[in-house]
Amino acid sequence: MLNPIWSLHEVRAKIVDVRHPAVGSVTLLLRPNGNWRGFRAGQHVAFTIEIDGVRRTRCYSLACSAHCPDGLLELTVAAELEGLVSGYLHSDAGPGTVVRLSQAQGGFTLPDYRPEHILLISGGSGITPVMSMLRTLCQDGICAVDGAGRVTFLHYARSAAHIAYHDELAVLAAAHPGLRLLRAYTRGSGGELAGRFDARHLPSLGSDSAAWVCGPAGLVDTVRAHWERTGISVPLQTEQFTAPTPALPADDGEPYGEVCFTRSRHRMANTGETLLEQAEAAGLNPEFGCRMGICLTCTSRKTTGSVRHLHTGELSTEPDSEIQICSTVPVGDVAVDL
Repeated sequence: MLNPIWSLHEVRAKIVDVRHPAVGSVTLLLRPNGNWRGFRAGQHVAFTIEIDGVRRTRCYSLACSAHCPDGLLELTVAAELEGLVSGYLHSDAGPGTVVRLSQAQGGFTLPDYRPEHILLISGGSGITPVMSMLRTLCQDGICAVDGAGRVTFLHYARSAAHIAYHDELAVLAAAHPGLRLLRAYTRGSGGELAGRFDARHLPSLGSDSAAWVCGPAGLVDTVRAHWERTGISVPLQTEQFTAPTPALPADDGEPYGEVCFTRSRHRMANTGETLLEQAEAAGLNPEFGCRMGICLTCTSRKTTGSVRHLHTGELSTEPDSEIQICSTVPVGDVAVDL
């Protein structure tokens, strides 16, 4: 008898449509409640859905234009081989399902000032935040400028059948003379380019240019390395959907010390795994989302001891400090408020 998306403070949304636009992906259209505060093109949300009575949280980028004229939010999710949430969304989610969302997060966004040339690079499911940027730029009229291409969209996929927005991209390119569309297929033909990222795929970039790249770690790392190797001065923003290669700890040796989860009074020998994995091994069920150090869902208070961040190698020694337990490992004795 009550509307399930009503809430005083929580952002809730109802799935109003489910589509399967490409091989292995699902697109959800959601109508959020009045607590939603909007977003900038390129940002993501922590998405929570209940599966078999358990709330599961994952981070997904918004694919819709930041202007969102119909008020609907759009997410496109690739079904991972062992992905509990992505698999459920792909096969079981339907209209009427109520989910919870965080407010929009992340700094992978377009600036208020639009450079003379904008380069958008994506690979696989990394197309979603870049698609949000492209749709926003088209609605802003940026892509209407005639010429060699005010906006270049470079996307890598296995084949045309694996591009979630294949048809829409073609329509946008035909309707906007300022948009240059380049598709590269790694296992198919018919694109404007072929194979994986190559420096020859890049258009010429002037002094007033900027670039954004999102996708698998391999693509992002290769593009970033090209920028660093060639000394390109064009600003590059990056985002990837898989965890970066862990940095080796400075004291790369056998794990030692004891981990204490103070609230639950669990003590165990440090195994060298992340604090999240050690907490789960102790029978605890701490909240987590992406398990990659992005969404902040697993943030907990370290009361004493030192931890090292897996992705950066940075050492945190301050007592009573907040850490992300999915991406930190203990260095010696550590106590965490769990």
